[in-house]
Amino acid sequence: MILRAAKYRLYPNRSQEEFFSKCFGCSRFIWNKMLEDKEEYYRQNGKTLNVTPAKYKEEYPFLKEADSLALANVQLDLKSAYNAWFNGNARKPRFKSKKKCRASYTTNNQKGTVAVKEDHIRLPKAGLVKARIHRPVPEGATLKSATVSRSASGRYYCSVLFEMPEKEKQPRGAVEKYRVIGLDYSSPHFYVDQDGHACDEPHCLRQKEKKLARLSRQLSRKKRGSSNSSRARKKLAILHEQIANSREDFCHQLSRKTANSCDAVIVEDLSMKAMAGSLHLGKATNDNGFGMFRRFLKYKLEEQGKYMITVDRYYASTQTCSVCGTKNPETKDLKVRKWTCPVCGTVHDRDRNSAVNLKQEGIRILEEKNVMVL
Repeated sequence: MILRAAKYRLYPNRSQEEFFSKCFGCSRFIWNKMLEDKEEYYRQNGKTLNVTPAKYKEEYPFLKEADSLALANVQLDLKSAYNAWFNGNARKPRFKSKKKCRASYTTNNQKGTVAVKEDHIRLPKAGLVKARIHRPVPEGATLKSATVSRSASGRYYCSVLFEMPEKEKQPRGAVEKYRVIGLDYSSPHFYVDQDGHACDEPHCLRQKEKKLARLSRQLSRKKRGSSNSSRARKKLAILHEQIANSREDFCHQLSRKTANSCDAVIVEDLSMKAMAGSLHLGKATNDNGFGMFRRFLKYKLEEQGKYMITVDRYYASTQTCSVCGTKNPETKDLKVRKWTCPVCGTVHDRDRNSAVNLKQEGIRILEEKNVMVL
């Protein structure tokens, strides 16, 4: 069994919007209250306090108006946050702000309380909420939970999590040949493959940069807290959401096309966050969404029983000649786009040469798994 999720756009009525706002606020309130009591109890007694949302309902009756399962999931989330902090995988849990934290809550499906209809989604206490069902739930899938969220632009979404049996993968023997492609990240483009084909990304942020600057200036001139400021903030949030959606759509389409045409994809284990902060390429690196593309590509390949090989980031793919294997440290400079091998005299394009080396390294890793490639 595997878990999959589908995200749908919601169109709630006025009463449903009020109910969602209550659930968002109660979830944030119970998180802060439980966190406060835990920290205070630990300071006084040196022990961990186990609390439940039911403890606060008598003192704060408005919590009864929200979905009880939403408050129960907050308790589980807080417990997971503390466990991640104790294990060194995350920072210490902090209090949530009404203005900055994400407005969302999660509820569970209990005997059909969450259901996806033709043009509606059933949610506990909210009833049937109008939605755009662009993708039906697969047959035989069991709905587990639903997460309702509100974006900064005021739009409502529902992410439905369902459990489904894993598809039977076609057996692939050791003698079967795989189609392998090596992809090297390229800041001017998006990636370059081993054949020198460059994929150009749409530069979603660059296209809207002037409009973003204009809307940001308009927002800065409004009085903080006024109605005009609220409208200007919403316009800016809508534009940011459009940019993010365009980038995500591009990555989804490209990853699906790549996953359908290849049996194995070789990429480099790059830290996009580190590159954005250290190479003075922050805007270009964050705009292209290559990290998002890798995440989408990985699960789409795995669904089809294919491979995604991630080569270690310290592998010198850019400095090594793909013909004779000579290492040229001069190519560490990003300004060097073409170079000539001092031993064999081959003229290399920086990105294409790196993609060839990544493919060769990926083939070596695949051969260790007894997989033959073209």
